[in-house]
Amino acid sequence: METPHTPYGQDPGYGQDPHQLYGPDPAHPSYPAYGTYVDSPPPPPPQPRVDARKIWSGGLMTALVAALTAVAGVLLVRGVLGVAVFAPERDGAMGDASTGLLAGGAAVAALVATLLLHLLCLGTPQPGRFFAWIVTLATLVMVLLPFTTSVPLVTKVGTAAVYLAVGLTIGMLLTPVARGAVRSR
Repeated sequence: METPHTPYGQDPGYGQDPHQLYGPDPAHPSYPAYGTYVDSPPPPPPQPRVDARKIWSGGLMTALVAALTAVAGVLLVRGVLGVAVFAPERDGAMGDASTGLLAGGAAVAALVATLLLHLLCLGTPQPGRFFAWIVTLATLVMVLLPFTTSVPLVTKVGTAAVYLAVGLTIGMLLTPVARGAVRSR
């Protein structure tokens, strides 16, 4: 009588769970629903997608609003409050060419802030937080700048108020642009 023989290379438990045949492997714990646990690195988090069109369209609109804020600020400070900022008093409520330069500078500052925001969105974790800090500190520098001059105090305060309004406008309008332009994949 011949004993049953297993052909060479075949396991008698072929197709069965090895834990049932040989017992658990202490080096690799088993989870019943998922099989043997294997150490593998977790998948990388999905990279956010930055919509440049939204960032730059928001930046262009912010530049327009910042320029208009500068003009409105000069009109308020010079025309309503009667403080001679950015031009001598004889130039009237709207000032002179320096009002246009201020409006243009506000628009350029908004576009530079848009570029900064775009770069932060491409490679920085929490770009909105970094952007808010940078805009806040840049606005603070601009607000303090008039106080380093020798003009009368009322002119310093008026100039600082216009700079503050422009800085707040840029920061408050571009911060939500970042949230709307960055999407997870």
